[in-house]
Amino acid sequence: MSNAPVICFGQQPCGFFPRRFLVSKIQTARRLQSEIGGEIVFFCHDADHDPRETRTLLRHRTTNEQAVLNFTFTNKTQRKFSPLFLKHIPADWQAKTILQLPNYIDHPLIDVFKKVSAPNIADFCLETYRGMGLLEGIRVVRSSDAALRRAACDVSEFFVDVPHENEIVRARFMNDALVLHEGGNSFVTLPKTSFTKEQITPTRDSRLRWMQSVIHCTHYVAGLGEREYLRTEDAPEITFVTRDEIERSDEAWTEL
Repeated sequence: MSNAPVICFGQQPCGFFPRRFLVSKIQTARRLQSEIGGEIVFFCHDADHDPRETRTLLRHRTTNEQAVLNFTFTNKTQRKFSPLFLKHIPADWQAKTILQLPNYIDHPLIDVFKKVSAPNIADFCLETYRGMGLLEGIRVVRSSDAALRRAACDVSEFFVDVPHENEIVRARFMNDALVLHEGGNSFVTLPKTSFTKEQITPTRDSRLRWMQSVIHCTHYVAGLGEREYLRTEDAPEITFVTRDEIERSDEAWTEL
């Protein structure tokens, strides 16, 4: 086994143009790699289901007003509960979005956006990030990967991808039942069904140990919010590095 450093950072797909905090993680990982060597791994948690994760915040080029753009969704069930790698993109969404983009970004980046062809939200985001040159030399590991799920350790807190209303949804396993969170104190309990490791992904609190059981990183670049909930005691072998600060961290990165 190689003793070379493995520098990892994790993030859900976070906008069809990535939010600046993700670019900060990438830049921090590259800086660290220049100091200690090794490889960089992007743990892409594309099994998350929250549609708010892919909101893209852009500034109007004339007024500087902020606009929030996002994908559209095939139906309500898919929007609320399907994992990002199974949220399908309606056929007209890309063309309609292209018409809006000149208000916010330059044509070279619009050209990158035009060239992306992907059936689902997670693939679209990753292909855009690659087209922008952000992932060059970085190994991408996806939480949707069935092989990764089979190889990962068991966790007691998890979600399960199961059929519901002609879609695949990400249901929380709680009290020996599969439930969907409708908001507030409202939950929908799904019929009992059998499932395998290929359908399981961890909750936020168990994600680090689950990820580390496969990636075996030596260093982890964490966001400012991540440091508040990461259970670092689950992986004492990791050196945790807080990402570099960046202005307007929640807005989209629009540079090539």
